[in-house]
Amino acid sequence: MAMTTGGSSEGEVLSDINVTPLVDVMLVLLIIFIITVPVALKQIKVNLPKASNLPTQTKPEDVTITVDKSGGIYWNTKLLPNQDALLNELRGVARLDPQPEVHIRGDMEVRYMYVGQVLVAAQKIGIRKVAFLTEPLHPGDAT
Repeated sequence: MAMTTGGSSEGEVLSDINVTPLVDVMLVLLIIFIITVPVALKQIKVNLPKASNLPTQTKPEDVTITVDKSGGIYWNTKLLPNQDALLNELRGVARLDPQPEVHIRGDMEVRYMYVGQVLVAAQKIGIRKVAFLTEPLHPGDAT
């Protein structure tokens, strides 16, 4: 609000709002959006794969490696003492023909580093089929 200093009625309050600063700020924001939106929308066109949720077909010879939230690694249900024990177990599986699948089950709260170490070990040994097991989003869905 502003007060007038001259005129017939002295001390009368002027109730007009000065909108010039508001218009200036809005114009600046409009220019920023006009410039940045086309840059953010530019993408390279690729054909992305379609996701499907198929039930896991487990076979008795498949190996399940579980990583608990503290980073402990389990071969099926046996706790492995260290990374070398994991490599030795994977070497035995890699020699089989046909190679069984390796299923990795990582706890939701585990640091990715521990799951990554298992994946790198499987790659280093030459395991060809690795899968990650997850819980379904809804109780009726398949894993």
